[in-house]
Amino acid sequence: MIDATRRIAGVDEAGRGPIAGPLVVAAVILDPRRPIAGLGDSKKISAPRRERLYAQIIECAMAHALIEVDLATIAARNILGATLYGMRLALEALTPGADEAWIDGNQIPDGLPCPARALVGGDGLMPAIGAASILAKVHRDRLMHALDADYPDYGFAVHKGYPSPAHLAALQRLGPCAIHRVGFAPVRDLLKLV
Repeated sequence: MIDATRRIAGVDEAGRGPIAGPLVVAAVILDPRRPIAGLGDSKKISAPRRERLYAQIIECAMAHALIEVDLATIAARNILGATLYGMRLALEALTPGADEAWIDGNQIPDGLPCPARALVGGDGLMPAIGAASILAKVHRDRLMHALDADYPDYGFAVHKGYPSPAHLAALQRLGPCAIHRVGFAPVRDLLKLV
């Protein structure tokens, strides 16, 4: 049972699986006086509904933070290390801070500003983690849409940097661009051939 007087932050990320673009981590403390219906795993919610929920979360949450983890950090720390690092930064950025954090997944970052629990599948189980999932996904999708204008031949607005057949074909045809994660296969494998 969660104590309603404690500020519980949900934490989740978007963008661990893509081979291009940044990772985005969100932390959200929901306001129990302003409940939001329909929160859950962002991957199971339609894009238009995610956009509506995003606006509601920004408006109604007690606190939220969005952290963009860049390509250099992903390369230096690897994707898991970058994810854990981004989670710590997101929790540190919350104002007011959290009394406790619930993190989607099975690992807890070191050096957090509050006690934490890991919850596998938490985005579908705990509303605050679902809210973080939605903020991270919508924010990252918007970033990839914007990057599509800079690199229009890759289709980032459609596949968001995930290794779809269309993305892999563009990568083979054009080679990597500045936002590809050079340490990730198949980008790494393609660079070995050059």
